[in-house]
Amino acid sequence: MSDSPIDQVLDVVRQHGILRPRDLDRYSLPRQYLHRLYRRGELVRLARGLYALPNHDLTEHHDLAETSTRMPHGVICLLSALRFHNLTTQLPREVWIAIEQKAWRPTGLTIPLRLVYMSGQAFETGIETHEVEGVAVRVYNAAKTVADCFKFRNKVGLDVATEALRDYRRRHRQRLDDLWRYAKIDRVDRVMRPYLDMLS
Repeated sequence: MSDSPIDQVLDVVRQHGILRPRDLDRYSLPRQYLHRLYRRGELVRLARGLYALPNHDLTEHHDLAETSTRMPHGVICLLSALRFHNLTTQLPREVWIAIEQKAWRPTGLTIPLRLVYMSGQAFETGIETHEVEGVAVRVYNAAKTVADCFKFRNKVGLDVATEALRDYRRRHRQRLDDLWRYAKIDRVDRVMRPYLDMLS
């Protein structure tokens, strides 16, 4: 890193992509530098408490990056994960994110959230980490997401779950074992079986 604290802050923002003031604490850098750089036009404020470089490239998954910056221990799930994996025609208006029962929910978010509470293996398995706009975004893999849609079919709709199953089977025909593994973890293998049989 550079010697100047201002340059050090800019280096940290480059590393993170999107930065919260608290992220500077691990580098022992004062948080007020973010506001100073914002006033000087060297940073932009994407939302309350979220900063990036002016040339920060917003992608179609920006809402996932912003949400993951605020909730790094959550996991993108259900409709948002389906969209990420191109397994649905749905365009969710909210970011669907799984958190553990006692997890803290941040305030002041500009993006609408749909919280889904999970625990144990149902929460911990099937997580992939993808980099979006420099942010580590945790998202359930495609097979786990399809199984979750059947588990939470009352929330997402059975039509969405069956569409996801159809698309998954078409794209990942060689990976149906993964689907059954997560279906058993979610305890929906018996629910899913007749729908998969219909598609055979």
